[in-house]
Amino acid sequence: MQQLAVCYVGRGYWFYVAGCIPKGKDPHAVDQKLIDRYQIGISKWAKARRKQAGFANLQYIRFERFFIILATHGNHRFFEEEAAAIRDVRRCPIRFAGYSISFRGNHVQVRIEKNEYRMQKAYLLDLAVRRSPAALEDEFRRIPFEPYAPIRSQVLSIFRAVNGARKAAGFVEISRDGLRLKRRVVQPFDLPNTECKV
Repeated sequence: MQQLAVCYVGRGYWFYVAGCIPKGKDPHAVDQKLIDRYQIGISKWAKARRKQAGFANLQYIRFERFFIILATHGNHRFFEEEAAAIRDVRRCPIRFAGYSISFRGNHVQVRIEKNEYRMQKAYLLDLAVRRSPAALEDEFRRIPFEPYAPIRSQVLSIFRAVNGARKAAGFVEISRDGLRLKRRVVQPFDLPNTECKV
């Protein structure tokens, strides 16, 4: 997620095609096929020359069977061959593993995807008056999303809603001390196990 958001989308790789490699196909063979087809594996110096000449540069990332090809502005056969499937992250967020990545207001935004957010909120509100403060604080600690700034806002919104429900029912409010509000910086591709959801 960090590699995708910070290193690529944040550096102008706004156009993308995402998909899942079908079971039965060798992911490594698909990797090589796409890298060769679109000449993605070129050196950083070759990419710099391409950029100066007005050509697009591409990046390819795969996690398990989910893959994404990202491109910058410029000329490239990718835009012709993938025209029907290409999305612009400024208009259509990348959705993966419950996250939503977009580029708005001149910066990258990483959020909990809308449906996932609604499910998380509904789940925690359902527990708000049926669990002890300690148990609820544990539930908040288990929220499986890295707290990028927009995600922190989303988690704090759920937290306030839970405390509002507890207060209305006459229960003691929970503490925000246990909330994870600082993002862990990880090495590229050192990601937890997840399903392929596009």
